[in-house]
Amino acid sequence: MKLAIGSDHAGFELKEAVRKYLISKNIEVDDKGCYSLDRADYPDFGHAVALSVEAKQVDLGIVICGSGNGINMSANKHKGIRSALCWNDEIAALARQHNDANIMALPARFMSVEMAQKCVDAFLSSTFEGGRHADRLKKIDC
Repeated sequence: MKLAIGSDHAGFELKEAVRKYLISKNIEVDDKGCYSLDRADYPDFGHAVALSVEAKQVDLGIVICGSGNGINMSANKHKGIRSALCWNDEIAALARQHNDANIMALPARFMSVEMAQKCVDAFLSSTFEGGRHADRLKKIDC
């Protein structure tokens, strides 16, 4: 499995913790930045992760900013991207099971590293259930 990950400065420390956690699980990680606590704009990194998922260069993506909202909105501007804001492991599992999310957005200012790891595990171990959920997904694109 290969994932793309990206964050702004507010999400940098959590991104680093999640990146290291993924590597410890033998998951290949394409780090799209940012690479320090210096000011960085979340759309740049949300778009970079979304482009990698969109082009099928990676299987899934993880994006992180302070609230998770801005980077999530940026990623969702891309056709075929279904980025879900996740703040606990149940939401992360449901994002994959019911919404076939291909990117998970995390709110760095509102979660611990431990909860982020639980979200990662739930997101990566869950699969899309299809059925009635597939019918609903068809209605999302305009």
